Amino acid sequence: MIPAELDIPPDWEELDLSELHGTLLVVGEPNAGKSSFSRYLYGRMNASRTRVALIDGDPGQATLGPPTTITLALKLDGVPPGEMPDSSEFVRRSFIGSTTPYRHMLPMLVGAARLVSAANQAGVETIVYDTCGLVQPDSGGLSLKQAKIDLLRPETVFAIRNGHELDALLRPLRRSRRTRLVELAPSEYARVRSMATRQAHRASQYRRYFSGSGVQRFNWSKLAVFPKPGFSPGRLVALEDRLGFTLALGVVVEVERTARQVSLLTPLPSPDGVDAIQIGDIIIDTGTFHDRIIS
Repeated sequence: MIPAELDIPPDWEELDLSELHGTLLVVGEPNAGKSSFSRYLYGRMNASRTRVALIDGDPGQATLGPPTTITLALKLDGVPPGEMPDSSEFVRRSFIGSTTPYRHMLPMLVGAARLVSAANQAGVETIVYDTCGLVQPDSGGLSLKQAKIDLLRPETVFAIRNGHELDALLRPLRRSRRTRLVELAPSEYARVRSMATRQAHRASQYRRYFSGSGVQRFNWSKLAVFPKPGFSPGRLVALEDRLGFTLALGVVVEVERTARQVSLLTPLPSPDGVDAIQIGDIIIDTGTFHDRIIS
């Protein structure tokens, strides 16, 4: 299903998708319209294929899950853009621990491999992977994208660019037979979002995600805690299953160090199935749901 409000440039409509399969990686700078194109591509593929998945790979401006996570979803019919799919559908999440890949590139790569593997095991024919906007070489973005391409071996890379901003990434891909490269112009209606707008979007996603949450207490001496029990009020954590997928996020409410217990605000209805707690590098104000990175 293609969102009705989406502006579709002619070169998007002219794409021949009949031979596409496997992993389709979408890259571009922030504000290039990657998520809009990814949703459009997913909608077209889903109209003619039986098993198509979308991966939201941006932990900062997440569209399919809460910030700090990347999400795999198979069934998006009837889910408006920006809304999180129902957990009763096939949804898997991996915790990055921050809203930026900077200093979290290994979790980004591990999470990417974990989600693509889960999709393949579920019998998915085509995966549309919407990546984050970090592409600048001096910030590690070039190395991250090159490593992701080497790791996932996408059948096609879709590059949305305005000019030469992706040349460092695309130049070798234009000469390589490892993947097919398709270069596209962004939609003229792609929005430039300020830092304040991005912060407000994250706060809205957190608020929606934690609505209806309750407080659960965990004895961390009975669980694996990665990298170590650095619990503090407001700190964001992930409750993970034995495969490393995120069952739910939690915000630390209270820490009882003598008893080795931590109370978390979380939408998880039951602690059953929790194998580990992953400590994030984000503090959340549960009054405003504004976040800040722990430096």
